[in-house]
Amino acid sequence: MAELNDRKTRRGRPPVSDRQRQQQRLEISRLAVRLFREQGVAATSGDQIASAAGVSERTLWRYFRSKESCIEPLLTKTIDAFEAVLRTWPPELELAEHLRAAYTPVLDSTWPDLDAVFGLVRMTHAEPVLRATHLALGERVESVFVDVLAERTGMPVHTLEVRMRAAALSSALRAATDHLVSVTADGVTPETLHEHRESLADCLRGLTRGS
Repeated sequence: MAELNDRKTRRGRPPVSDRQRQQQRLEISRLAVRLFREQGVAATSGDQIASAAGVSERTLWRYFRSKESCIEPLLTKTIDAFEAVLRTWPPELELAEHLRAAYTPVLDSTWPDLDAVFGLVRMTHAEPVLRATHLALGERVESVFVDVLAERTGMPVHTLEVRMRAAALSSALRAATDHLVSVTADGVTPETLHEHRESLADCLRGLTRGS
């Protein structure tokens, strides 16, 4: 009996690790965004996304609650990039100076990914359902701002000043990202990324002074 159970265990599909799951979600996201850009959101079905990704629809819906939410793993890269800067903000530096040294607008990405993410952000301006997803993701980073600013200032997280500063930071990041994607419609260059970093740093210097 034990031998039979052992054979069944060996024949079974090996468990998927969290890292593998996240990587598969990201690959599906890249393909979904490509289809959305080629066909439009309304004309793209979940079945098409699943087929392009080489997975079943059942797997697709296990990973995503809707076809529109397929953009989240790719879009989250812009939020993760800024969150990474906040989480590693040294106490002795102003955020603006740390940002100049450590910030990249899209976390852990190749140049093709940069184009894909920026193209996706541009799409959110024309597709209200994607814009809603974009704004909802922005709320997540705002809560991170609250935690970081509260720690830096020594004020409670529910303090109005902390929450207003966090909201201002979130708005500044969204505006800077929107501007960046508007000036990279013909392609991303190191120069435009540098200008984006400098402009955002200048803006944040005023918002975080005294933090």
